[in-house]
Amino acid sequence: MIIAGEASGDLHASRLVMAMRKRSPALFFFGIGGKFLREAGVRILVEASTLSVVGLTEAISKIPALAKGIAVVKRLLKSLRPDLLILIDFPDFNLHAAGIAKKIGIPVLYYISPQIWAWRSGRIHKIKKRVDHVAVILPFERDLYAVRDIPVTFVGHPLLDGGPFADRSKTVATAPDNSAIGLLPGSREKEVVRHLPIMLSAARRLSRQMPELKFAVSLAPTVKRELLDSVIKTHGGDVRPEIITEGADQVFQRCGFVIAVSGTVSLEAAIAGTPMVIIYRVSPLSYWLGRALIHVRHIGLVNLIAGREIVPELIQGEASPENIAAKAAAMVSDAGELDRLRNELRSAVGTLGGPGASDRAAAVAMALLNK
Repeated sequence: MIIAGEASGDLHASRLVMAMRKRSPALFFFGIGGKFLREAGVRILVEASTLSVVGLTEAISKIPALAKGIAVVKRLLKSLRPDLLILIDFPDFNLHAAGIAKKIGIPVLYYISPQIWAWRSGRIHKIKKRVDHVAVILPFERDLYAVRDIPVTFVGHPLLDGGPFADRSKTVATAPDNSAIGLLPGSREKEVVRHLPIMLSAARRLSRQMPELKFAVSLAPTVKRELLDSVIKTHGGDVRPEIITEGADQVFQRCGFVIAVSGTVSLEAAIAGTPMVIIYRVSPLSYWLGRALIHVRHIGLVNLIAGREIVPELIQGEASPENIAAKAAAMVSDAGELDRLRNELRSAVGTLGGPGASDRAAAVAMALLNK
C-alpha cells in the first residue's frame, strides 16, 4: 500500500513504484494518490486531491475528508494486510496511518519524511515508534534520525530522477535571457489567488523601471486556465505575461530569473541554475501559528541545503510588491551577480546526491519486503 497525499508526492511515489517493479514485476500496489500513481499502475482508492491542504487554518475545512480517508486506510490495512506500507510526505495523515499499520504488524517505510528539522520536531518520537525505515531526500536529514537510532538511508532528491530536471546541474543550456522574468505562483489554486496578484503588481513596477523586461507565468496542471486568466486580467494592468503550460522547466529555459513561491518549485529553479526571489504568504492565523512552531532560519529549500541565504526570501508582510520589485531589479540589473548566483545554486544542488533517488529508495523498500 502506498499513500501520497499531494501532487509532488504523487510524482515521486510513481517513480518509486516503477523502480520497485523493475526489481519485481509482480508487485501489486494500491492506496492514495493521483494521476502519476494511477499511470504507474497503482489502484487508487482515494484521490489525493480530496485531502491536500495548505496552511494550518486551511486544514479545518478538510477535516471530514481527512477523517474519511483515515477510515478507508484503516479498513484496507486490516482487510488486505499489505506486505509493506509506503508513506510519501503528508505527515499528519501518514503518521496516523503508520500507527494503524504498526499495531497490526505491517512494516512501514517513510519516503520523503516529515520536516522535523523545520517544525514540530517532537514528531520524531512517533516516527521512531511507528516507522521501520526512513528514506530521506536532504543530506542533513540523515543525522537527525541516525542520532536517535532510527533506521535511515539518504537516497538523494527525486527531482534529479528522469524528466526535465535530471542532472540539470551538468547540462549546458543556451545563455539565459536576463530580461525575461518567470512568475511561479504555486500549484494550488489558493496559492495562485494569494500570490499571483502580488507578483503581477511587482511585475508592473519592474516594467516601469525596466521597460525591456518580459514576463512569463507558469500554469500548473492542477490550476484552471480560467482562474489564471481572470487574475491576470484583474491585476496585470499593462503587463500581459506569456502563459507557459508545458511545465516550470520551460520557464527556466526561457527566463534568466524567476519570482517563485517557496516549495518544490524553488528547488526546481535551483536545479536549473536559475536565480530567484522566493516569496510566500499564508492566512494571518496560519502565519502566527507557524511562527510559534517553526524553528529554522530559512524556508527556501536551496537556502536550507546550503545552510545560508543564497537567494532572498520574502515571507508574509515582507512579500510586498514594492519589496519583490526592489530585490528583483537589483539582481536582474547585475549580470555578474546573476552568474555568481547560478554557480552557488549549482554548488548547493551538487550535495543532493545526483540521479538515482527512486532506485535507491526502491532498494530500501525491497529489503523491507524481503525480510
